[in-house]
Amino acid sequence: MPSDITERVDRRAFLTLAGSGGIAGLSGCIGFGGDEESGDGGDGSGSDGSDSDGGDSGDDAPDTIVFGQPGALSGSFDFLQPGVSQAADAAVRHINEAGGPLGAELELVRRDTAVDPQEARTVATQLVENDNAAAIVGLFSSEINPLWDYLQDLRTPIVTPWPGSTFLDTRGGDKGTPSDVSDDEWVWRTVVGDTVHTGGSAVYALEEGFETLGIINGNTEGERSYVDGFLSVYEQNGGTVAERVEVELGSSSYQSALSRLFDADFDAFLVSMPQESAITALSDWSDGGYGRQPILSDTLAQQAVIDQVGSDLHGAWVASPGRSGPSYDTFEDIYNEEGDAEINGWTPPSWDSVQVTALAIERAGSTNPEAIQKNLGPVSRGEGTTVSTFAEGKEALANGEEITYRGAATPTDFTEHGNVFGSVTISTAESGGFVETTEVAAEDVREYVAEGEY
Repeated sequence: MPSDITERVDRRAFLTLAGSGGIAGLSGCIGFGGDEESGDGGDGSGSDGSDSDGGDSGDDAPDTIVFGQPGALSGSFDFLQPGVSQAADAAVRHINEAGGPLGAELELVRRDTAVDPQEARTVATQLVENDNAAAIVGLFSSEINPLWDYLQDLRTPIVTPWPGSTFLDTRGGDKGTPSDVSDDEWVWRTVVGDTVHTGGSAVYALEEGFETLGIINGNTEGERSYVDGFLSVYEQNGGTVAERVEVELGSSSYQSALSRLFDADFDAFLVSMPQESAITALSDWSDGGYGRQPILSDTLAQQAVIDQVGSDLHGAWVASPGRSGPSYDTFEDIYNEEGDAEINGWTPPSWDSVQVTALAIERAGSTNPEAIQKNLGPVSRGEGTTVSTFAEGKEALANGEEITYRGAATPTDFTEHGNVFGSVTISTAESGGFVETTEVAAEDVREYVAEGEY
């Protein structure tokens, strides 16, 4: 048994014995296939000094490669999951039709976390220990942040389309040193962070003359992070906060919280809550006749919100990750062949997460998690041949070319902290739904984001 496989098994055995999910057995040595390294010994350095793990997987190529996708199949964000699932399924189908990574069949195992941190810990352990996932293509901010140390110990690449948390602004990625994993933090996100798209919303608010703000937000990490990202740009550029009220989620009424909020004098108010709680709060706002300009967090750009709150919500706007990736049209064509789930702001990033991870495996010549980690940066940034799909990348790599994946949601040019930049779409509530009314370019947002954060 090669030494790197022994190390993998020892780590999994430790996690199992430590009670990280209650799963028995050392599955890392059985049926995984991808832990076997090519002739370079699996240290992530090709003969030319690159970060490739060797290219040809030879006789040790696995028959099946598994990606694990923790998902919101239930819970507050389950209404977003169909589009994310369909995008991942479409990506898997496309990759397999192109011959699969290392000639293997790519399989996606999806498990429900309900966006609960403890359930997410169990699911992540199951995906690695039971399902032999080479990488994880999911997890929300509310799961990643409290599980950060555990996920680092897991040492499996997490390439996720979900998290906006400002917590990840300076955490994650390969720190710009792909061949050295000693400083790596194992989490990459294919969706722009809250600092980016909330920054776009803040820029738009200031441009529209809303210089004083009220805020009502839920008491979970995702809701707080959205507000913090907004304020980091809003306050630095002259905006002021008159009142901020934090509330428990799931309440039957928010009238008392709204009364406290609207005692203050402000031009517009920001709502950062999951859909069900936001509908309750906004319905109370409408019934109370409070008025003023609503600004909504990104997950609230749903027809159900307008339908249940009513016409008072018309004119409210939402800033969400734009669809600015160079390969968006290619993604959309393949996505629409897979089903009819509605595209949302996390759908194209889901496609990108699967594509770029499969390309990292192809370049590495291995499904060893460390090898994948070493190759995520090199396939997404640099001067290689530009590719928009796994099929294009696989062909270019077979021809001995370096590649640069350009995604559907953003260019997917990972920063040293595993972040991406993209445009921000402003959508306005009307009777027929949320309509895209303007776009804030990535360049316009980036000037408000300190480079040290990215």
